[in-house]
Amino acid sequence: MAKYLFVYHGGKRATNPADVKQAMDAWGKWFGSMGAAVIDGGNPVGKSSTVKADGSVVSDGGANPASGYSLIEAPTLDEAFKKAKGCPILAHGGSVEIAEAMDM
Repeated sequence: MAKYLFVYHGGKRATNPADVKQAMDAWGKWFGSMGAAVIDGGNPVGKSSTVKADGSVVSDGGANPASGYSLIEAPTLDEAFKKAKGCPILAHGGSVEIAEAMDM
C-alpha cells in the first residue's frame, strides 16, 4: 500500500483553552476515522525557511508556508484525496497538499 505525505497549509490556530480542546478533539476524531492508515499523525510546524541553490536563506515562510504534516497510508491517490477531505484544517480556511512518499 502506498504512503502519502499530507502537508497542511494555513488554517487558524486556536489560542484559548476551549478552542484548543475543540480543535484537538476534531483532529483526534479525524485520525481515529482513518484507523491504521495513520502511519505518523505528525505535528504542527513553526515558520519555515528556504535554502536556495546559491546557498542563501530566505526566512519569510514562503508564499504558502506549511503549518503541519502527517504520513498516511492509502491504496490509491484517489483514496488519499478522500481521506484528506475530512481534515479539520479545511473548516478553518486551510488546505492539504498530498504527495506520494516514494520508497527508495
